[in-house]
Amino acid sequence: MSRKRVYSAAHWGVYEVEQHNGAPVLHPLRDDPSPSPIGLDQLDESVQRLRVRKPSVRRGWLEHGPRAGGGGRGQEPFVEIGWDECLDRLAEELDRVRTEHGNAAIFGGSYGWSSAGRFHHAQSQLHRFLNMAGGYVRSVDSYSLGAANVLMPHIVAPMLELNATVTSWDVIMRHSRLFVTFGGVPAKNAQVSSGGAGRHRVPSGLRAAAQAGVRFVNISPVRDNIDTGGPVEWIPIRPNTDTAMMLALAYAMISRPDFDAKFVGRYCVGFAQFRAYVTGESDGQAKTPLWASDITGVPAARISALADEILENRTMLNAAWALQRAAHGEQPFWALVALAAVAGQIGLPGGGFAVGYGPMNLMGSAHPRFGGPTLNQGRNPVDAFIPVARVADMLLRPGDSFTYNGKTHTYPDIRMAWWAGGNPFHHHQDLNRLAAAFRRPDTLVVQEQFWTATARMADIVLPVTTTLERNDVGFSTREGLVIAMRQATPPVGESRDDHSILAAVARRLGFEAAFTENLDEMGWLRRLYDESRDKAGLAGIAMPPFEQFWDDGLIDLSPYDAPHVAFAAFRADPDRHPLQTPSGRIELYSERIASFGLQDCPGHAVWRPPFEWLGADAAERYPLHLISDQPATRLHSQLDHAPHSQAAKAAGREPCHISPQDAAKRGISDGDLVELFNDRGRCLSSAVVDAAVMQGVIRMATGAWLDMRGTLENNGNPNVLTLDRGASSLSQGCAAQTCLVEIRRVEDMVPQPVSYAAPPFVRRP
Repeated sequence: MSRKRVYSAAHWGVYEVEQHNGAPVLHPLRDDPSPSPIGLDQLDESVQRLRVRKPSVRRGWLEHGPRAGGGGRGQEPFVEIGWDECLDRLAEELDRVRTEHGNAAIFGGSYGWSSAGRFHHAQSQLHRFLNMAGGYVRSVDSYSLGAANVLMPHIVAPMLELNATVTSWDVIMRHSRLFVTFGGVPAKNAQVSSGGAGRHRVPSGLRAAAQAGVRFVNISPVRDNIDTGGPVEWIPIRPNTDTAMMLALAYAMISRPDFDAKFVGRYCVGFAQFRAYVTGESDGQAKTPLWASDITGVPAARISALADEILENRTMLNAAWALQRAAHGEQPFWALVALAAVAGQIGLPGGGFAVGYGPMNLMGSAHPRFGGPTLNQGRNPVDAFIPVARVADMLLRPGDSFTYNGKTHTYPDIRMAWWAGGNPFHHHQDLNRLAAAFRRPDTLVVQEQFWTATARMADIVLPVTTTLERNDVGFSTREGLVIAMRQATPPVGESRDDHSILAAVARRLGFEAAFTENLDEMGWLRRLYDESRDKAGLAGIAMPPFEQFWDDGLIDLSPYDAPHVAFAAFRADPDRHPLQTPSGRIELYSERIASFGLQDCPGHAVWRPPFEWLGADAAERYPLHLISDQPATRLHSQLDHAPHSQAAKAAGREPCHISPQDAAKRGISDGDLVELFNDRGRCLSSAVVDAAVMQGVIRMATGAWLDMRGTLENNGNPNVLTLDRGASSLSQGCAAQTCLVEIRRVEDMVPQPVSYAAPPFVRRP
């Protein structure tokens, strides 16, 4: 290696880049206690062969422009053309749409984990560009946190604040005695952070807490989504019924003769309404452990005993994000906050709640918090928006109304959609429906590095560089590092960075100078770093000048670490440190939400049966609940074609995990080719008989690249099966975890090999 280390970063961690025989080789940061292996084969030939190498246009669109219609998307071959012609035609089409239909006909769909670098961040670049072009229809919230992002500011705090202020692991180790988690603490999810993970802390945090004597209880349909290195009590629960159990735990606590209402009286509003519901005074049904047992499958005696254990120990209550990616997804998070309030430990060291430990690496960090480098996106002149998971509704139902956060809005008529970063044919639900929706606009533009399913559905595909092919600054909240991301390898083919692409289109439309502010790449990096350095200074953190930072390669903020207790200031003095809610208190009953008049989301946490669940009539036809969780060997669909992800496949497909009882009932053995199906779709998989999965449940990770063979998905992509319906009329969030299926052993077909290939190309006539 050279005299100084050269660094890069990705969502999975920080890399030290070594030149070996003239080629870069990636190594994990040497003091990372649990480095993720996912990103180490980014430069592997199997990854690079699927790169988009030249500007490519669908043949029908190239010949007929927007008059071609969308019927050929995903079917017709592409034609590679030169950058100048491609950018000319792209600028002309953008100008046509905004002139003929207005900027509210342009959807800036860019969504996803596009880059760890803060300047070359595809969404920020595209949104800045579209704002300067007159605006665009935007999306709000996320697939990961659609329900929580809307609910939590009403009742306790915005999710960004909650994510960044989770009680640190060192406090858990010293003060917690009981850790109760709904949905586990999956370390596989915590391999990542959106701006690049630093030192991976979740595995060591769990182990240290267990070694210090913290007892763990995992309430989940699967057993192995937490690993403490020691014993964990597993309480199996039917998917989507956590709210019922939380309400029953609250009932058991409230019913104790020694129940102390001081905390809810001082720090909460609405306890009377919540108590009336839990005890049955308001609706005639007490939410007793016996009532919850019939819904959840958890023994009533265990619910009652657990309520006592929570009250008698310093307890951290945790919920995985997956709980709110479901029908009525607001309710388990609201019920968890209410349960923690009834327990009275919010703001105490090692007590309270988190939502949650495990979704990303930053949760539980003791690193300092300050504002990192951020590209200014400007102001969007267009008011129209959609909740992000309602994109198919928008494209298929222009002019229809939808409710969101208490207001009624209208889906715009989109003529041009532009993606830069992200793969909706991974993270959206009911992908057959999404494919139909994607054929509606006049023009689809995708800026991409790889030939994903989304790129293959586009009209115009622009080749983009990876983080290793450009310079950038890496930073993520509470990750404890600032990284000088030096370019490690030349761009592949004719790929360009997103900023350069959009600057060239802006030049053709007359606003290049405003977009670039006459700065080159290094000029932007210096500006963004200096702005962040100023923010750090206000927080008492000293960062060196840019030139020294760029030369050193990395800033370690660990000397500024300090233990952190969530809501400690609020508990110490709620008048001087009120919450950001309307009342300044925890809202067990929200007057604002109640005023919306929503049947499926009233003014306090409630149990509502999901659209599909094991207690529904539909379970007679489809008796298995599908959990589509995050993969262990990739981030969403990123690098599914890489060796690390491929090594985890079973017979070349994404495996599905099934309980021994359900497998035996269907004559399924380990390694069998199986078909999962429901009314929405069909997909092939390879069975893994797994005692860590409760009876009545199937688990299959998301992220297998979509490989449709007629009506059959060939690669194990669960989102051909999942439900494309909003979590509720409050949030319209993603409800992927509400999904019933059936499974059968496949004996009547010879499956085709899974395909990871670029689309067909033809020469221009």
